[in-house]
Amino acid sequence: MTASEGDVATVEQVVDERLMKKSLVTQVMRRPELGAVAGFVLVTLFFLLVASDQMFTLAGFMNFMSPAAQLGILAIGAAMLMVGGEFDLSVGSMVAFSGLVFGVALTVWELPLLLSILVAFVVAGAFGAFNGQIVLRTGLPSFIVTLAFLFILRGLSLVGLKWATGGSTQLRGIKDIAGEGWVTEIFSGDAFEGFFAWMAAQGWIDTFRSGLPKVSGVPVEVLWFIALSAVATWVLLRTQFGNWIFAAGGDANAARNSGVPVRRVKTILFIVTACCATLVAVLTVLDAGSTDARRGFQKEFEAIIAAVIGGCLLTGGYGSAVGAFFGAVIFGMVAIGLTYTQIDQDWYQVFLGGMLLLAVLFNNFIRRRMTGERS
Repeated sequence: MTASEGDVATVEQVVDERLMKKSLVTQVMRRPELGAVAGFVLVTLFFLLVASDQMFTLAGFMNFMSPAAQLGILAIGAAMLMVGGEFDLSVGSMVAFSGLVFGVALTVWELPLLLSILVAFVVAGAFGAFNGQIVLRTGLPSFIVTLAFLFILRGLSLVGLKWATGGSTQLRGIKDIAGEGWVTEIFSGDAFEGFFAWMAAQGWIDTFRSGLPKVSGVPVEVLWFIALSAVATWVLLRTQFGNWIFAAGGDANAARNSGVPVRRVKTILFIVTACCATLVAVLTVLDAGSTDARRGFQKEFEAIIAAVIGGCLLTGGYGSAVGAFFGAVIFGMVAIGLTYTQIDQDWYQVFLGGMLLLAVLFNNFIRRRMTGERS
């Protein structure tokens, strides 16, 4: 065999190795949400062993899915932004501020409900775009910029509520002014109530002595959570914009040189994150009928933790909306599940901190083993 023939054989061997299909196990192990799914299974098994049977009834399921959904909506936005290589520590404060804007537009300015919601989203989107522009134009870390807005938005919420109420930090009466209608039903209450009543009549779900179902329907925030998770997953995995997000987070300079509009992508992600916080604000304000200055307190950290448990890397370019979904569900299960056990509630944060550490170590180990990266 001549030297040229040997070179050709070598090239063909390399090409063949690159074209080899990866095994199903390898493909699964490379998925960023693997750690979150494993954590979900372990947490479920844990509560199956130590919690009362009531936790895994339909009512118990809805009890922990409702807070999980509220956190999960924030976590989906945080996960997409982290995949894009940035952070937003102001989302918790944005929940309070957006609640203020929505409440003021509805009760003080007396705007229609739908218009009040739109005003809240527009204002939040403007702040999200402003955050993004500061980060991109100054080169400052998004961690620092959004940390500043964490305090700015919380302070504006306090000042704004005192102005709107004449000194109180809580704005009440929102539900009464909102009234009933299709807009209210989209953002508050339970869905499929007729279907659940029918299942109760058939004896398929638990009922009270009066015959009414113990679970009247699916909380609308759960439906929003599922829909948002599905849309985010589709965007990340099936669209050009999703490819741009991964590219911008993995190596912004290389992405820019390849024609990716990095500035536009990251600005949109900041807007999306702010709008996710606004959605949570509208859902919780209409459900409670009031808003206050402490709404969303420390939720920014829980959202980021849920995203990290879901497989997002702090360095960007890697992550999953599905993982954030399961990360949020784990939060909900632990927060509510402990009430079904004899375990002291103070172990909640210890448990979450341990889950965060284990998830990071697990995701890092799997990623290095499957991609061949060195320490």
